[in-house]
Amino acid sequence: MKVFNTLTHHIEELIPLEGRRIRLYTCGPTVYNYAHIGNFRAYVFEDLLRRALKHFGFEVTQVMNLTDVDDKTIAGAIKAGQSLDLYTRPYKDAFFADLKTLNIEPVEYYPAATDHIPEMIELIRMLLAKGNAYRSDDGSVYFSVSSFPAYGKLAHLDMAGLRPGARVTHDEYEKENVADFALWKAWDEKDGDVAWESPWGRGRPGWHIECSAMSTKYLGQSFDLHTGGVDNIFPHHEDEIAQSEAASGKPFVRYWMHCAHLVVDGRKMSKSLGNFHTLRDILEKGYSGREMRFVLIAGHYRQSLNFSFEALGAARNALQRLDEFQERLGALAGGSIPGDLPDWAETARQKFDAALVEDLNIAESLGALFDMVHAGNKAMDAGALGKVQAGAVRGLMARFNSVLGFLEKPQESAPDAAISLLEQRQAARLSKNWPEADRVRQELAGMGWVIQDTPQGPKLKKK
Repeated sequence: MKVFNTLTHHIEELIPLEGRRIRLYTCGPTVYNYAHIGNFRAYVFEDLLRRALKHFGFEVTQVMNLTDVDDKTIAGAIKAGQSLDLYTRPYKDAFFADLKTLNIEPVEYYPAATDHIPEMIELIRMLLAKGNAYRSDDGSVYFSVSSFPAYGKLAHLDMAGLRPGARVTHDEYEKENVADFALWKAWDEKDGDVAWESPWGRGRPGWHIECSAMSTKYLGQSFDLHTGGVDNIFPHHEDEIAQSEAASGKPFVRYWMHCAHLVVDGRKMSKSLGNFHTLRDILEKGYSGREMRFVLIAGHYRQSLNFSFEALGAARNALQRLDEFQERLGALAGGSIPGDLPDWAETARQKFDAALVEDLNIAESLGALFDMVHAGNKAMDAGALGKVQAGAVRGLMARFNSVLGFLEKPQESAPDAAISLLEQRQAARLSKNWPEADRVRQELAGMGWVIQDTPQGPKLKKK
């Protein structure tokens, strides 16, 4: 599999450091609010990457952190008059609910920053011992950028033209502010009751040290792949590299992948423009997580994605077309044992994989999928597709879905009232009370449910 490596600015073959196992770190949410659709553009890209790696036979060990202590979470907790844990807990829960809504696969580890303070303190201790960090008069600890000559290699900064200025105490800053950054922040009144004891006094970690400590704990001092949005490249990922490599003396990450921004109707998303959307906002407008996933996944991850409600409408139509195709295949295949793929499906399989393996060229993969749907419908219209081949194509659709994650139509659970009626109908059928069975069927239809009599018994399906 080939990927664009931000570190080298080249397309490179992805070669694991260890056998067929990819150790992958993804920057997760800062849980000071509900994640917005721009955040989920990155998380869906990372899910597609994970699924593609598994599709091509790699084993994946993935870590996604939860940033629950930083400038934003502390400010939010103080404003709300709550403890840090009490303030961040609802946003953590909401994040995992949103992942499920978007059918994003669970990763192996979700470490929270507040659970890994000892690891951060130990990493800072190493940097101090090696002379890459120093203590300030107020008890804070800073990383010395000048002590790491390779600083700027990920963001491709011209360090000669950027003179480090004063120390940077806050977590996020611009390239023009290249300077020594905080590893440990001495407590002050702005932190409220958020503080931990350290060898340098009471305080709390800086944002950047958190990811270095958590990634190396779970993946080792050197690992394969690190992802995030382009806004993470500098300063966050640049600082991760500097502090991690200075501490270990080893290369930190071999491949870096970053996805481009999401814009809304061609404009940067912001609350002031009224175009800021969380996933909950989208669902409240009547759209589904499946439709949103389609929109977020359909554009190449390195290209800016323009979100619009027209795109959601187009996704709904595309998914309906895919559902109808699979329903036709299912009706034709029945319970037959799948055979060989027809030529047009085998061509689609090859094109789908060939595009995916080239830096996740999802547009070409989707093109192969819809070409197959067109050819398959023509074959079924002409009576040229048999049961065995239809079963094989159904199997291929399931294989595609293991990558795309939106081809399987979610089954809505029937309410208790509908289940009770289904049981009444079954009792009427057993007693051969056919008029009552028909009446119940009609009542269920009025509620939007269809009865399907299967070899395993009657089942309810949403109309």
